[in-house]
Amino acid sequence: MGASGWDYSVPYQEDLVGAFEALRRKVFEERDYYWEPAEEGRPWPGSIEELWDDEIVRETGTHSILDIFRIIGPEDEPEHFTMRQVTEEEALRVLGTRKLTRAHVPRFEEFDHWRWYGRCAVLHDERGEPREICFWGYSGD
Repeated sequence: MGASGWDYSVPYQEDLVGAFEALRRKVFEERDYYWEPAEEGRPWPGSIEELWDDEIVRETGTHSILDIFRIIGPEDEPEHFTMRQVTEEEALRVLGTRKLTRAHVPRFEEFDHWRWYGRCAVLHDERGEPREICFWGYSGD
């Protein structure tokens, strides 16, 4: 299938990990991910764990946020299947502002990224108030 990018936005909440986990559950429950065995007549998995037990998924991924297992801190070394939030300092260095908005989303490719790694950022309104959390990444074989 090759590599692909994915992105999601959810309403802002202070609990970044909670927002991430809720989004993963929603994507799984809505079957909003790549599931090759479905084309072969095999049933959809009943859990995220069952999904990742599938050999094809382990090789090619789901091309969705389900390919990310946990959020790491800003000081942690990025590795496959992790996601790191854009810090205010990184936003300032890369895009010239500490408070990202929806208008900055097209430039998010400028942040460090590679396959099997996700990023997230809080998006603010014109008054500087947090309104959304944007999650994005790149998956695939």
